[in-house]
Amino acid sequence: QVQLVESGGGLVQAGGSLRLSCAASGRTFGSSYAMGWFRQAPGKEREFLAAITWNFGTTYYADSVKGRFTISRDNAKNTVHLQMNSLKPEDSAIYSCATGPRGGSSWPAWSRSLEVWGQGTLVTVSS
Repeated sequence: QVQLVESGGGLVQAGGSLRLSCAASGRTFGSSYAMGWFRQAPGKEREFLAAITWNFGTTYYADSVKGRFTISRDNAKNTVHLQMNSLKPEDSAIYSCATGPRGGSSWPAWSRSLEVWGQGTLVTVSS
């Protein structure tokens, strides 16, 4: 069983940056897996933000974060990062990571298939 632990959340002013990390432990998952970042603000649905495959580093970004957020991986440390720049108050949310086999489905379909999730880390952006 894979466990995911997020870190790096906190309070930041608008325009600032944060770097989130998602560390995976437990059994080693195959190179065909991918890791994704999601967020959920109070009263809103969970939003799929970005994802990356472990093998080739293929990435996906939602339009809402494209150009501001960057996802990267450190295969040696089984860790995925989400660099968030130019943060806005509307980026405030609980950020979670999740993982699962990539397969051949679309990225949005993949995001709905995930069963292994971290506990989340809170990001608050003040205006």
